[in-house]
Amino acid sequence: MSFSLAYLFPGDVLANLTGIVPANDEQRAALEKQFRLDRSYLVQFFYYMGDLFSGEWGYSFTSGIPLREEIGIAMPATIELATYSMLMALVIGIPLGYYAGMRCYSSSDYIINTTSITTYSFPVFWFALLLILVFSLQLDKAPLSGRISLLFDVEPVSGFILIDILLSDLENKRLAFKDAMSHLTLPTIAIGAISTASIVRITRRSVIDAKNQPYIAAAMSRGLSGGQIFFRHILRNALLPILPLMAIQITTLITNTMIVETLFSWPGIGNWLIQAIYQRDYPALRVGMLAVSSLVIMLTITVDMFNRLIDPSREKYEHAAI
Repeated sequence: MSFSLAYLFPGDVLANLTGIVPANDEQRAALEKQFRLDRSYLVQFFYYMGDLFSGEWGYSFTSGIPLREEIGIAMPATIELATYSMLMALVIGIPLGYYAGMRCYSSSDYIINTTSITTYSFPVFWFALLLILVFSLQLDKAPLSGRISLLFDVEPVSGFILIDILLSDLENKRLAFKDAMSHLTLPTIAIGAISTASIVRITRRSVIDAKNQPYIAAAMSRGLSGGQIFFRHILRNALLPILPLMAIQITTLITNTMIVETLFSWPGIGNWLIQAIYQRDYPALRVGMLAVSSLVIMLTITVDMFNRLIDPSREKYEHAAI
């Protein structure tokens, strides 16, 4: 699909790939030979795959920098924001979901469930704009954009701003860390709140299903206390169905992250792709789409492999279901 984008973009294919409008037929023929446009579509695709695996991803029209370097800078920023948002969702969502599930159909359960459904219904761009309006513009409690103040010059090492600050030789390392945390807070909340609402609902449903299993009734008949039943039987058995559903949330998480990046001017892959669209940087769009798709696929496969590692019996039941 990324290879075909060069033919789907408006305009001439040669101009889309090179950014050059040939002045005459001789120049066009030379450029077509250089970029192998004189070959068949299938041959061009194999050359394209070879360039990808060799690291030759092309150059940006606007900056002239190799696209591999630009993606290497933008992608870690996106992964960082998505990682912190997912950690927030897990730390808050799973305990709340367990609490709501254990007290299902009570007043506290109705409050938690209603709040999670309402939060999950918020469009992420609207919720992010609301946070900016309240905490940045009215209360002036959080920065409006960026990853860190321009006062701090942090050399990128890992791509994660907090880790890079800890590894740096800055004199005011504590102030830099605090400043980076203030820049991270609002975009993380904007993404993490919606992910948290989803985790709460999934966990609650899983706990309720686990409570209704026959082995819970058997445990109660043996005289086990509520705490023993929870930690020995409900906790693990309710967690196992949650993990496969987390893989489904990865696509939503990355998508929401890319949307929020444009609102907070976060220098991630989403903001970078938006700028490429405005500037009609077609090689950047093509490689950027491929990078984002590869990230989502790799994360989904990783989570699924982790699920099979902690629950080997899951594959047996899946085969039986098929």
